[in-house]
Amino acid sequence: MNPKTILGGLDPELTAKILSRREAVSRSSRMAGALAIASLPVAFGMFARRAFAQGTLPAEIVDVLNFALTLEYLEDEFYRLGLEADTAGVLDLGDTRTVFDQIGKHEAAHVLLLQGALGASADPKPTFDFTASGTFPDVFTNPATFITLAQGFEDTGVRAYKGQAGNLIADGATLELALRIHSVEARHASQVRRLAQSPAVKGWISPGDNPVPELDAVYLGEDNTTHLTVDAATFGTASAAAEAFDEPLGEQAVRDIAGLFIVT
Repeated sequence: MNPKTILGGLDPELTAKILSRREAVSRSSRMAGALAIASLPVAFGMFARRAFAQGTLPAEIVDVLNFALTLEYLEDEFYRLGLEADTAGVLDLGDTRTVFDQIGKHEAAHVLLLQGALGASADPKPTFDFTASGTFPDVFTNPATFITLAQGFEDTGVRAYKGQAGNLIADGATLELALRIHSVEARHASQVRRLAQSPAVKGWISPGDNPVPELDAVYLGEDNTTHLTVDAATFGTASAAAEAFDEPLGEQAVRDIAGLFIVT
């Protein structure tokens, strides 16, 4: 993930398509570039809604997108509050603040994207408690706790989007939209994992890779090695086979994880 630009974590092919007309008008104007970036969520939302003739989404698609929107609300609020609360500069070590500032911009864009796709069908933002009723009392004062929850949220997001892919497969445009967000969330998860440990650590989930017991549900099943009835461990080690695939999480499992931090 490139922490220097909001476009760094977004799909380059789609952003190129969206920006090409603007660049033809003005390739040197910084203001034009800023306006283009600001309009990306709206453009993506329009891209999703154009798949339906009347500009409305089928109920089953609405349900999936609102499920995704709840996760994006959570992540957006988490990074925003964390960065605002860090008046003492506890996140200033290395490029930690730069990374989280960039991830926060992505999550805010994801919220606008899904709201744009859903229109009037978008669910309102819940009220969050990121201490999880006192389980993480120092979430916004201890950088280790903040990074731990960030890793848990990003890993949950990756598995949640994968878990919903089958429910969107009937509509290619919406499936593409969700998978593009999934790709960005995966890059977030990799970057946060390296912040939590070291730049040399693996950027993906390994068996037993759970920062704290309270987040056990986030990593449940990640030691699986069998895919499409084939045990991938027969081609190497069990650890490598488990690392090669992120396991999907079902909707209820994800709601249970998010529910730890949702008040209403």
